[in-house]
Amino acid sequence: MSQQLCRVEYALDAREDLIRLSMLHQDHLELANHILFVISDGIDLLKKHPLVGRQLPNGLRELVISHGSTGYLARYQYDELANLVLVLAIKHQREVDYH
Repeated sequence: MSQQLCRVEYALDAREDLIRLSMLHQDHLELANHILFVISDGIDLLKKHPLVGRQLPNGLRELVISHGSTGYLARYQYDELANLVLVLAIKHQREVDYH
């Protein structure tokens, strides 16, 4: 029996974060594309396992996306009734806070 995949959507702030993170490598297009792939591939895990991220206050969750010795963090909400993951923000692990 196949499990129905969750729908994953990106809030405007999360889309802006993706642009910001890729712009950090604007002089290295291949690296910028690789970073976007790593992040989107990590977030795709939420389609099958929406509860994999650690719990945060206010019903939020945070997914750790490993990349080398560091990685990225994606803050998201999971609506079980709608079968929807809404990615709210994305940051590099070395950043102090979400933008």
